[in-house]
Amino acid sequence: MFTRPSRITNRSRVRKTDKQKDKQTNPNPQQQPGVWRVLSMLSMVVFGGGLVVASVAGYGLWRTGDQFMDGVKLMFTPKPPEDTVDTRTLIVEQIQGASELTTAIFSMEAVVPTESNRTVGNYVIGQTNLLYIAHGEVRAGIDLGAISEENVQVINDSEDLPPSLILTLPAPKVLDSKLDVTRSKVYEYDRGFLSLGPDRAPELQALAQQEALKQIRQGACDEGILTMASERAELTMRQLIEPLGYENLTVNVAEPTGCS
Repeated sequence: MFTRPSRITNRSRVRKTDKQKDKQTNPNPQQQPGVWRVLSMLSMVVFGGGLVVASVAGYGLWRTGDQFMDGVKLMFTPKPPEDTVDTRTLIVEQIQGASELTTAIFSMEAVVPTESNRTVGNYVIGQTNLLYIAHGEVRAGIDLGAISEENVQVINDSEDLPPSLILTLPAPKVLDSKLDVTRSKVYEYDRGFLSLGPDRAPELQALAQQEALKQIRQGACDEGILTMASERAELTMRQLIEPLGYENLTVNVAEPTGCS
């Protein structure tokens, strides 16, 4: 009877449903070319930026060579840890490296007569005389090996001012005394009438040398060799320590207890 219209109606409904599916899968086909255009432009920008960076890096490497590579390494290399050193220990080690500091040398000539008698009972029957002329020198200074950290005081009260250093040196002393045997000599040797005096030249020369050395040491002390050594020790320590960066430096020298 009236079956055909119903079929047509059903077909139209089916067609509408298919169109709706196409709209859901591709809601706006006209917008697809615009999205691809934006993506292509972004890729070109990224690629162009990479070319610029590579060009700059290549130009810098060509112009600076090793300096450019060192700068790159420095950027990616972590800083090494900072080590701290006890300043007092460093100063003591540098001072002790010089062992003994000779700051004064005293040279002197001594004329020493010696004699030896030959006796019989209580009577002298012969006499030997030896006259010795000695040249010697005395060295005075400071034993730097005796300096410890207690002798060094570092004062750093302000960050704006350089640190101050107070150094106390041991008392100066006579470090060495000796005769110059190449310049010393026996000036006279006489055994007296008929050479009755004893032949004791080696013994008398050794005795004269011992006495000459005593006289030279005493003469150096009388001339103030320890005072001179103290003054020069202060000056020498300043020249040794000031290059370490201590502008405010005070050097004290202990008073000597005696000269021998």
